[in-house]
Amino acid sequence: MDLSNLSFFYGESFDTDAIGMIIYRQEAHKFDGSLLHDFDYIVLIVREGQEAELVVEHTLVGGLPCQTLHVSAESLQSWLITGDKGDLIRCFVEGELVRDDGGKLARLRHEYAAFDQPLRDRQMLYEFSRFLSIYVEAKRYLQAGYVIDAYQSVLDSLKHWARIELIERGVLPNQAVWEQVKELNTAIHKLYEELTQSTETIRQRVELVLLACEFSVMSKMAECSVLLFRVLGSRTQPWSIEELIHHPDLRIVKNELPLVMRKLVNRSLVKETAAWSDDSGSDSPGIRYSTE
Repeated sequence: MDLSNLSFFYGESFDTDAIGMIIYRQEAHKFDGSLLHDFDYIVLIVREGQEAELVVEHTLVGGLPCQTLHVSAESLQSWLITGDKGDLIRCFVEGELVRDDGGKLARLRHEYAAFDQPLRDRQMLYEFSRFLSIYVEAKRYLQAGYVIDAYQSVLDSLKHWARIELIERGVLPNQAVWEQVKELNTAIHKLYEELTQSTETIRQRVELVLLACEFSVMSKMAECSVLLFRVLGSRTQPWSIEELIHHPDLRIVKNELPLVMRKLVNRSLVKETAAWSDDSGSDSPGIRYSTE
């Protein structure tokens, strides 16, 4: 099928809030049995607005099965940072850009391919926040005696640590993170092998890796929090945790942000002060955060 015909078919019903469309043609039967369901075409329609649920449609166009994915621009930007939705990101990066109102999608693809510092800073903060959260979860599991759950959490935390190492080296992490790290022969891959292949007991392996993670938390905290420091320093007044959670640059780490802030305070990288708010209605002062 001519992509122009497919573009025309979808263009007829292009909504006013849609800002662009990308069409990705899959190689014949390349993804047999995969989550992409062997559709001949993947049509990615990007809409303006905040994060929204991914909407999926299955249609026949010219006798060929097509899967249409409706995503918000904000969701797409989030997935580019987190590495989630790998198949969708491949469609976005490799597909044919057939409509792009205002050139926003072209700019976004260029920023992703260039992997410049703004994107790196966002990814570093995200990966560190996830690493820290899962590391704490692993310690709690181990203390409670849930060794297998602790093992899985440690394995997950190591993957985020591995992505941090790749970003530090200017390498854009992909879905096969451990293959990328293996080629670099870094310490994190040795820890991965220790956790998965050692003859020690599972508890001993988990304890060893948690000790290494403890050191990593301390050593990487500042460099991974550059974006957060930039937000904190963007005004003279200290910030409440509510304000930080709703800041557009930090929304992607909103779930882990309270934990990250407490760790930064404990390491004297962020200062906390008590402040009363006229409209809080509370009998206790609130905590505010700043870099000074």
